[in-house]
Amino acid sequence: MTVNPSGWRPSTPTNERDETHTVTGNRALMLEEPLIFEIGNTEQTGVDFAEVPQRATRLGGLERNREIGLPGLSEPETVRHYTRLSRQNYAIDLGLFPLGSCTMKHNPRLNEKVARMPGFADLHPLQPQETVQGALQVINELAFWLLALTGMDSVAMSPKAGAHGELCGLLCIRAALEARGDKREVVLVPESAHGTNPATAAFAGYRVENIPANAAGRVDLEALKARLGPDVAAVMITNPNTCGLFEPDMKAISDSVHAAGAFVYCDGANFNAIVGKVRPGDLGIDAMHINLHKTFSTPHGGGGPGSGPVVLSQALAPFGPLPFVAKYADGTYKIVEEENAAEEHPNAFGRMVAFHGQMGMFTRALAYILSHGADGLKQVAEDSVLNANYILRRLADVLDAPFAASGPCMHEAIFSDKGFADDVNTLDLAKALIDEGFHPMTMYFPLVVHGAMLVEPTETESKASLDQFIEAVRSIARRAKAGDPSLKAAPIYAPRRRLDETLAARNPVLVYREPPTAQAAE
Repeated sequence: MTVNPSGWRPSTPTNERDETHTVTGNRALMLEEPLIFEIGNTEQTGVDFAEVPQRATRLGGLERNREIGLPGLSEPETVRHYTRLSRQNYAIDLGLFPLGSCTMKHNPRLNEKVARMPGFADLHPLQPQETVQGALQVINELAFWLLALTGMDSVAMSPKAGAHGELCGLLCIRAALEARGDKREVVLVPESAHGTNPATAAFAGYRVENIPANAAGRVDLEALKARLGPDVAAVMITNPNTCGLFEPDMKAISDSVHAAGAFVYCDGANFNAIVGKVRPGDLGIDAMHINLHKTFSTPHGGGGPGSGPVVLSQALAPFGPLPFVAKYADGTYKIVEEENAAEEHPNAFGRMVAFHGQMGMFTRALAYILSHGADGLKQVAEDSVLNANYILRRLADVLDAPFAASGPCMHEAIFSDKGFADDVNTLDLAKALIDEGFHPMTMYFPLVVHGAMLVEPTETESKASLDQFIEAVRSIARRAKAGDPSLKAAPIYAPRRRLDETLAARNPVLVYREPPTAQAAE
């Protein structure tokens, strides 16, 4: 094999099932793309630099002592490389994103336009407060809506994500307990709760104990009551839970927990299913984070930025973190920080972040809320539940739906691999969905269902897109029950075949090494 000067190499087939393959590796508009190291080389660059004059270093012994080793590409090569890679991504702008427990909904372009407006997009967190009154008003207005929708007493806007919000809520609970001289050590987490709940409780220094689910997929109320005691600080519950089911005993759970002197933390990741329909504060919730990306359509994924405001009950409101935005009698807005908190918020447990939260997410979320209005937000919940139940009933005859007999689901439908041929499992169905052009649903979670497949269509999907997804799943499910061996090879049509994901996670290849065959002509 000869290496040409540009670094491009002829391809070998990536799909052994193909009878023919192209020289480039491209399959029509599905373009094969090598690593950036295989395109360029370290001896060339696409930009000409003048000679840098030698000057005394100010790095104090931290100078680079070897070449950086990055390949040089021209502008067209660079643009094409990343554009081709982007074509291999799946995104909400391409199709249905059925990840359960994630609420991958459409991000309205109106929100994006508002977030890019001058005065929002170009803010600096250290600007004088009198120069950012409009931005502070936006934060305050969003806080007002979150309190109105949840029926809670106050809100901490600064947490950056759901798990960060969970930590904030637990620190509020710890502060409230310490204020009354109560040292409790245990947080109870139902089996049907979100996966981050036990991790957050452990991170906050609590001992975690599980509460089992009953046959209907809900919290076993009697088991919970039996475990409550003077050592229990809180219960972390998800409602609707990760089986996609509403907890009908939520008020009874809260009353029992409060009677035992503990607090109720609710994971608000599934708030999209009940927004405008149910106020968590009316159910006895003491703290709940709200994932703005899940309920209020700010971008989800890609490493952030996230935003997870935490609403607090009257019992926990005095212990919320700093900073926060306050509106004064003269109509001005101010950020309450440590220096002025002694009078206005003396019991704050501290602060979660350096500044005030994610301004870009606040503007997007408020734009979403105002464009929908109260009636529109209510319809968001109704449509998300309708879509999930449509999927549940259309698939229940070909996939095992363990809780279908207990009534309608909420915003997501759960299935299992029960009934598949012995050598076929959930992973095989998920990989085959990739060949059909869909991102797989959430797999093997929640753990209370063996071989779980958790599907959340959200309210933004049309019946036509749902029908297409349903027909794809039905077809694959029939093949899984028949033991179709080709499922073990899926995905067949994707740019890359099935990987050993466990091995890749445990032994990642983080440094590029040029293959020996590329160093000389054969």
